[in-house]
Amino acid sequence: MRPSTWADRLLALLVRFVGLVILLATLVAAAASFLYNQAEESDQAARVAAQFNMRLRDHVAILEGVRALYQSSDAADGTGIRAYLAALRPQVHSPGMEGIGIAAAMRAATPAAVEARLRENYGEDIRVWPAVTDQPVGFPVVLVEPYTPRRHVALGFDMYSEPVRRAAMRRAWQTGRPAASGIVELAQERAATVRQQGFLIYLPIYTRDPARGTSATAPGTRPVEAFVYAPFRINDMMKAVLGPQLEHIDGLEIRAGAGPSAPVVFRHGTMGWDAHEQVLRIADRQWTMRISYGRFLERLGRPLGIFLFGLALAVLATQLHRVQQRRVGAAQALADEQALRAADRELMIGEMAHRMKNAFARIGALARITLRESQSLDDFESRFDGRMRALSDAKQMLVTGAVDSVELGRIVHRELQLAGLPDDRLATFTGPEVRLGDEGAQALSLAIHEFVTNSIKYGALSGAGDLAIAWHRIDDVIELNWIESGLARTPQIDTESFGTRFIRSLIERQLKGSWNRTAVDNSLTIVIRWPDDDFRT
Repeated sequence: MRPSTWADRLLALLVRFVGLVILLATLVAAAASFLYNQAEESDQAARVAAQFNMRLRDHVAILEGVRALYQSSDAADGTGIRAYLAALRPQVHSPGMEGIGIAAAMRAATPAAVEARLRENYGEDIRVWPAVTDQPVGFPVVLVEPYTPRRHVALGFDMYSEPVRRAAMRRAWQTGRPAASGIVELAQERAATVRQQGFLIYLPIYTRDPARGTSATAPGTRPVEAFVYAPFRINDMMKAVLGPQLEHIDGLEIRAGAGPSAPVVFRHGTMGWDAHEQVLRIADRQWTMRISYGRFLERLGRPLGIFLFGLALAVLATQLHRVQQRRVGAAQALADEQALRAADRELMIGEMAHRMKNAFARIGALARITLRESQSLDDFESRFDGRMRALSDAKQMLVTGAVDSVELGRIVHRELQLAGLPDDRLATFTGPEVRLGDEGAQALSLAIHEFVTNSIKYGALSGAGDLAIAWHRIDDVIELNWIESGLARTPQIDTESFGTRFIRSLIERQLKGSWNRTAVDNSLTIVIRWPDDDFRT
């Protein structure tokens, strides 16, 4: 390694360290900015919840003022309450309520006194409804102000006859404090074009003088002569409380209770993943508000800008260092390429030597075996030339095809074609596609050549008999059948020649297979089997 390489490596480490410091500082700044924005949004959500709670307290304060007016004078009636509300103008100063009403006590099935008060307040006959309930007492609405035609339909409604309202009235009766009902449909919604969900807040008006008018009693509680209440339409109330703020809120969801199982009573926009949760106090009930501002780009703008600036610095430092690194990298790449080429050259030389050694060994074995079988020099030349040609043809098929395997059918057809068989006879020798590698192709080429040579001399190809060749797959084994029938005489296969033993050894060693010969009734059958490994090299 050259001495300058150490300096290059140290400089590279320094550049990476500086880049890492920049990125860490960027992440810290991004996290701080993100948390700051999140805390700011949380404060905004808390202010919205406080605004809502404060508006509800204002509404309760108005109810308490009406209750005080009602209790202050025996002559307090609809006219006095109307005058009080007209001066107070709650619909202007504290919008959100659907009016203020009085529900007076009455004993079951005795609505005359209440209907008289309705006639006195509104100058018309208004009946108490429903006429029959299962409660011993009732609290029909005798006053709803400010007057509107829609609110007018609630007059005479016995609130105590409905279970959800009755539960809130009982809590207020028992505690003397404001109590909110569950979610209901207000009586005046019957005259509304678009109906909304609503709720009510009740305050009890206890009886100061049991002899005065009608009062209701319950075990363990003080007698109550009426309830002052305020109905709320939820959508109208939210718009009145929040006003233009809704336009800047991406998502708002209010549930009438705590937890995700509480029913959703108001939804605006789309809730984001970063919703803030706040508690709303509705008299004696607790609601849950989830609010999302959807300021994703604004929240990530500053940290993203810091991050991009830091990333640009890190990239600049890296690019400056990369100019020097390219020189070192180019030199190292050239050295590596030269070493790789040298290794490839050694590998090719070794493979060539190995193949040449095997080829010379095979040629020598063919020469020795052919010499033993030959009767003369001409016989040796003929036999040795045929076997060398079969070996050469198998190798030539691999080379000219530019592939690493050859198909069995080509080997069979090539040898039989050289023996003079016409194309129509060759077409009858068929089987599935079987691929053979270098070693397997040479072994089977020599075997088929030997079979053809013997058949020309003594068998079916000499003109006496029929030849059938077929091959097929059985599970994972290839089976080749060479069958000669109708011969002049039954072949003698009790002994094996040198050539036959050589072919057997090739099949067993190079194909990892086996062969079997049978000769009966003027026929010869040769069966070769070897494992089907797609092709054997």
